[in-house]
Amino acid sequence: MPQTFTKLHYHIVFSTRQRGPVIVPEIRQRLWEYLGRIVRAEGGIPRIIGGVEDHVHLLVTLRQTVHFAEFMRLLKTRSSTWAHETFPQVGLWWQTGYGAFTVSHFAIPAVTNYIEKQEEHHSRQSFQDEFRLMLNRHEVESDEEHMWY
Repeated sequence: MPQTFTKLHYHIVFSTRQRGPVIVPEIRQRLWEYLGRIVRAEGGIPRIIGGVEDHVHLLVTLRQTVHFAEFMRLLKTRSSTWAHETFPQVGLWWQTGYGAFTVSHFAIPAVTNYIEKQEEHHSRQSFQDEFRLMLNRHEVESDEEHMWY
């Protein structure tokens, strides 16, 4: 085949340091917009960004030329730097790790709906339980003893 055709969708999840409740409602929309700008600057498409006080979910489409680990480093570094400059009183720091799961093009509506309903969802389930379930559904092995530092 003389050309390469890809459409790579990722559901990305990461939390604040020690899952501190620092993504307060007053900054959320601006933080989501800034995360979207970073995704676009790296050539991606931010489909939806949302979350609650202690973590964020992104559904993004990236080009095949993007080195994913570098993309995540830039996303988290740039957004935390921006947050420190824009909202120094909040003290937003990201936890070191993240979860990233590929999404079928046909599953985009379901993942979008899931991210849109984060507030409702977390009235019934903790971030830890949500993340464990995501790991299990994607058959990702994890070390529970070191997962929450």
